[in-house]
Amino acid sequence: MILDVIRQTVMITSLVMVMMLIIEYFNVISRGKLGQNINKSSFKQVFYASLLGLIPGCIGGFAAVSMFTHNILNFGALIANMIASLGDESFVILSMGPLTALYLNAAVFAIAIVAGLLVNLFIKNPLIPVKSANHMIIHSHEMNKKEFTFSSIKNTLLNLSFQRAVLILGLMLFILGILTGQFSHDEAGHGSHIIGETSHNHTEWGVETILFLLLAVYTLYILIRVDEHFLEEHIWQHIIKKHFLRIFLWTAGALAAISLVMHFVDIEPWLKNNHLTVLFIALLVGIIPESGPHLLFVTLYFSGNLPFSILLANSVVQDGHSALPLLAESKKGFLLVKGINLAVGLIFGLIGYFMNW
Repeated sequence: MILDVIRQTVMITSLVMVMMLIIEYFNVISRGKLGQNINKSSFKQVFYASLLGLIPGCIGGFAAVSMFTHNILNFGALIANMIASLGDESFVILSMGPLTALYLNAAVFAIAIVAGLLVNLFIKNPLIPVKSANHMIIHSHEMNKKEFTFSSIKNTLLNLSFQRAVLILGLMLFILGILTGQFSHDEAGHGSHIIGETSHNHTEWGVETILFLLLAVYTLYILIRVDEHFLEEHIWQHIIKKHFLRIFLWTAGALAAISLVMHFVDIEPWLKNNHLTVLFIALLVGIIPESGPHLLFVTLYFSGNLPFSILLANSVVQDGHSALPLLAESKKGFLLVKGINLAVGLIFGLIGYFMNW
């Protein structure tokens, strides 16, 4: 059981880091344009803000808060963005079940648009926007064109910095784990792979496994391609130092807690007979402006102990740590966003509860 929890934790954390690194890479090479070009039309603001929320991690949420405080986005668009945003949990859900991630993102996207438009209809910007610092810093010299040839690859590998060496070694071990079946993935069975009792000794070459292998190989290309500034500032300082340990510990804690409880206590009957209580707990936990606590409900869903409606309700309310800059800029704004999203999550959670989905 312990080895299985460790294996799953390493697999999930590695996949999260891979996807975060790719998102960071595209954000920088696009000069931060992932969060720009929002039209002044109210509908288009809500629509594009919802799309921003679907970007895994904090980039879309930070962009929306920055644009709101600069009076570029209206309040309904901010609400829509926070509903659509799943924070770092989106990476974990993608690693556990890509198909579930697709359904969940489609659901929160639709809910976000409807909620954002209704908010704009009844609430006319209750906040006074204030100037804030840019939460996604892109330096003017970022990602200048660098020739990528055999000679440049050789030069990079012969002059490895400590950080680049550690990252490349870790990624190659992850790729080896995929090839040998240690990190094989299969979403069928709704969660048996999350806290299973048996370990894999062969590779299951499903669509997800192939996709994750391709992502890992592309990440290896990024690690060799980028310059030292990007590697140090964006990968090492931002992704590794700020996210890696927290995601690893929260994932390990959630998996270990669920595994221990299910091993020693027959909790399944209680969970299945008390969905309404768990729903209210999931909604309240969603208020926490931090990635991590919400992984409990992600893990419970993928272990087959919670219905999709509770995962959806928690996802509507929570936004990872995207709301932290808003909390720093406006306490009133933070409370209004969380209050409205809590009401929206409750509505859809209850609908799901009574419709048994």
